Amino acid sequence: MQTERFESHQVEQAAGVLRRGGLLAFATETVYGLGADACNGTAVAGVYAAKGRPSFNPLIIHLPDLAAAEQFGVFSPLARKLAEAFWPGPLSLVVPVREGAGLSSLVTAGLDTVAIRVPAHDGARAVLAAFGGPVAAPSANPSGGISPTRMSHVLDGLDGKIDAVLEGGNCAVGLESTILYAGAEVALLRAGGVTVEDVEAVIGQAVARPEDPDTPKSPGQLASHYAPDAQVRINATERRAGEVLIGFGAVTGADLNLSAAGNLSEAAANLFDMLRRADGLARQDGRSIAVSPVPMTGLGLAINDRLTRAAADRG
Repeated sequence: MQTERFESHQVEQAAGVLRRGGLLAFATETVYGLGADACNGTAVAGVYAAKGRPSFNPLIIHLPDLAAAEQFGVFSPLARKLAEAFWPGPLSLVVPVREGAGLSSLVTAGLDTVAIRVPAHDGARAVLAAFGGPVAAPSANPSGGISPTRMSHVLDGLDGKIDAVLEGGNCAVGLESTILYAGAEVALLRAGGVTVEDVEAVIGQAVARPEDPDTPKSPGQLASHYAPDAQVRINATERRAGEVLIGFGAVTGADLNLSAAGNLSEAAANLFDMLRRADGLARQDGRSIAVSPVPMTGLGLAINDRLTRAAADRG
């Protein structure tokens, strides 16, 4: 079906797509999500089909507020503290599924936990409130590809495979949500738009680090992910022959630069768009992509996580 483009004020029309079991791409502050009714197994299967997503990689459900989220997940005191501190915002919390929640088993991929987020984007929350239920929404791009931060990115990868796109402008954060397991303790499952340092300041304790990325317990934990078609080399201190160079900071001769000023927030917002542009340049003449080193602090942790997955061996 040809993708329909909604104006941002047509929230009820967008919610109607979800009620009919359709697939709706919509902007959040992180990236554009591909939404479906999380209680409708057929609709959720459509998300997997459109994205070509591995069935063992769970999906995040999106809700308009904490009260709605507690209908679908069981929140420990730590989980509630994090939700109150960072929601709405770029944080997903993995908590036990509430009994009788009615979620499709495809959403949790067979796990007894569910990842939940309350987005900060006004348009997204308006659609969620109008729909009145949980919306499963991974990034609106073919699985393993570069996440979309503009409506044009969605159309590049999914036009003709989904029912509608709700235009919501460019994504302000430009990087997926941080995912935390939040029980009696807190563990980092994916770095993202909320820093570990900020989380630790709220909970007053250290955050445990990820386990084996080949057996994902949450979205975004596959080793080869966010990958352009061209091969990617990271931590490149020089450009080799046959490479498109993405710089960070004061890098001379870079084809593109995540942030010439060395600003990690700017780099995060630019990351996926720069990877797309570099991939287009590389495909023109069979080159590969090299990326300059990015500091492993703050948002740099999330940026390096994405770059490591983009550069992973694809077998």
